[in-house]
Amino acid sequence: MSLITLAVAATLFAVGTYLILQRMLSRIIIGLGLMSHGANLLIMLSGTGPATPPIVDGSPSPVVADPLPQAMVLTAIVITFGITAFLLALALRSYLLTGSDAVEDDLEDKRIAHSHDRSSMDVQEMSE
Repeated sequence: MSLITLAVAATLFAVGTYLILQRMLSRIIIGLGLMSHGANLLIMLSGTGPATPPIVDGSPSPVVADPLPQAMVLTAIVITFGITAFLLALALRSYLLTGSDAVEDDLEDKRIAHSHDRSSMDVQEMSE
């Protein structure tokens, strides 16, 4: 496993995680794409490395390339493309309805957090 490609995969994961934590839908979608590329790169790095094709001139080779990581990455690329297209359609629809790309806070989450803060304050007052 090459240290350079491992560093590239780690960088893709780090930048993807940073973008997912943002409040803009477009940045979240780009972050998911970067993280999926990092995962695909790690899967490819888990393979055995360069080897010969399974059949060369009709005789079997002693060291054969493992096709499983390549097949898994190809499947992951197709799935990621579909998910990205779906998320872009949702982001466009949200932008057309609200006029903004920002993710708003959920009012129910705020209510639950506020009631949790009050109940924890009541417990503290009871214990005193």
